[in-house]
Amino acid sequence: MSLLHALCRGQRQWSGEAGFAVAYEEPVFVFGFEMQPLIDGLIFIVDDDASVREALAWLLRSRRLASEHFGSAEVFEQFLDQGPLPEQPLCLLLDVRMPGTSGLVLFDRLAERGLLAAMPVIFLTGHADVPTAVDAVKRGAFDFCEKPFSDNALVDRIEQALGASLRELEAQRVRRSLAERIAELTDRERDVMRLVVEGLPNKLIADQLAISVRTVEVHRARVFEKMEVKSAVELANRLRDL
Repeated sequence: MSLLHALCRGQRQWSGEAGFAVAYEEPVFVFGFEMQPLIDGLIFIVDDDASVREALAWLLRSRRLASEHFGSAEVFEQFLDQGPLPEQPLCLLLDVRMPGTSGLVLFDRLAERGLLAAMPVIFLTGHADVPTAVDAVKRGAFDFCEKPFSDNALVDRIEQALGASLRELEAQRVRRSLAERIAELTDRERDVMRLVVEGLPNKLIADQLAISVRTVEVHRARVFEKMEVKSAVELANRLRDL
């Protein structure tokens, strides 16, 4: 029997059913040692079964992972409506079948919000829902785990999802940084940059913009400085990240 399965059968009551963004803050002891969330990342759990939420929270805490828990898709959407997602690696453990808004409907809404890259979704599913979960993976879900879970397999997939989320965060930061640098360019510098990226030599750029070659060279140097690149090839590669 897995640790998660054993915990689900326990008698302890979960007190966070009615609220949302309820972090599992009580100390967890493994072999007599208190475990604290040390790994940078946050896992959201959306499941209408309180015992499953509690068991998942305990398992994650024992692996040094922080979590926040929600008893329904509606409550989770209320949380999302309060503001942008935290800027840290994220993962969503989402039950397929829930009263009211199902996990699949919530998944589609998250896709519409453009949140799947920053917050990869792992579906929690029973055997009967496996084909549905497989279809969701084809539509952008990160993965699915069939109940009862293997503790190690589930945590491995969560850590992989957090890694994917981290890469997306880094990509977003790069895009923001590039956008800020481009915003600092003058209109003429943008014109020169566009033609440099197209591969035109300075003489043709000067002819197209009706300016001197020396002026093109000055603008080109300023573009390279502001964009923090040393060549036209590097500039083109950098702009592809936008």
